Amino acid sequence: MITGGTGSFGNAVLNRFLKTDIAEIRIFSRDEKKQDDMRHDYQARFPEYANKIKFYIGDVRNKSTLKMAMRGVDYIFHAAALKQVPSCEFFPMEAVKTNVIGTDNVLDTAIDEGVECVICLSTDKAAYPINAMGITKALEEKIAVAKSRNSLKTKICCTRYGNVMCSRGSVIPLWIDQIRKGNPITLTEPKMTRFIMSLEEAVDLVLFAFEHGENGDILVQKAPACTIQTQAEAVCELFGGKKEDIKVIGIRHGEKMYETLLTNEECAKAVDMGNFYRVPADNRTLNYDKYFTEGDQKRCELSEFNSDNTRRLNVEETKAKIASLEYIQNELNGVVNLAR
Repeated sequence: MITGGTGSFGNAVLNRFLKTDIAEIRIFSRDEKKQDDMRHDYQARFPEYANKIKFYIGDVRNKSTLKMAMRGVDYIFHAAALKQVPSCEFFPMEAVKTNVIGTDNVLDTAIDEGVECVICLSTDKAAYPINAMGITKALEEKIAVAKSRNSLKTKICCTRYGNVMCSRGSVIPLWIDQIRKGNPITLTEPKMTRFIMSLEEAVDLVLFAFEHGENGDILVQKAPACTIQTQAEAVCELFGGKKEDIKVIGIRHGEKMYETLLTNEECAKAVDMGNFYRVPADNRTLNYDKYFTEGDQKRCELSEFNSDNTRRLNVEETKAKIASLEYIQNELNGVVNLAR
């Protein structure tokens, strides 16, 4: 089951699993129009597999709809969230209801229904959060770790990743549209840095967590970053935009100059797993008396992992990474993209 399954991530996971021996994939979301579009799209493109996709209208804010949808489910990818930073700034309680209370509902119901594993999707904005979106996703992580301590047979992990290129609501499709209309590309702050990854890399991280994560883990992929200026110039070169016409409009509500995937405090116990970092849960009890006489003073030498100190891509590297995306290939070849 995929909560928020009609979104960019839901489509990417569905495409990864559709032709496997998984018997049924449930798409859980609020929007009947997006579900109907998705249903017709997959029936047209994959008629031999479409019957294994089942659609459930519901809301993570409503436990009763979750309970019905979760009966018999073995694994859950929890992607339902309010993700737009500015809109969460204007409506923070809506972010709380979906990202915090919704996650609590998903995990409680999963434990009650005996689900084997739940992977919660988080964001770099949850590390040192300054905006409502990041704060609610940080609370989502805290809830997941807390639930993992008493989750019985249900394994609960979180994945934290940066900006997913060409996902719904992201900036690259906006820039392509601006270029095609003959308008200047608009960007917020040229020196701002962001981690960048593809949807396929986001799915890889979630599957790594599913296969290798332990109960209560937060898992992070080692991702490169670039400045917003570099990303904009790369899109201009791909789609014939004029770099000299790039227009700076200023930082939006709640945005940071750079994002963090691992805090300095998390680095103290992070485990390097090659292309990924694993942050194990702190499973000490609330009885701190014994820690006056017992304790581990050893600290990992890793320091904060953020978009300013990770590998920085230049324009050519960024252009190559963007050009490799199926969405961009379709746009360059004039193919209609039905879902992002």
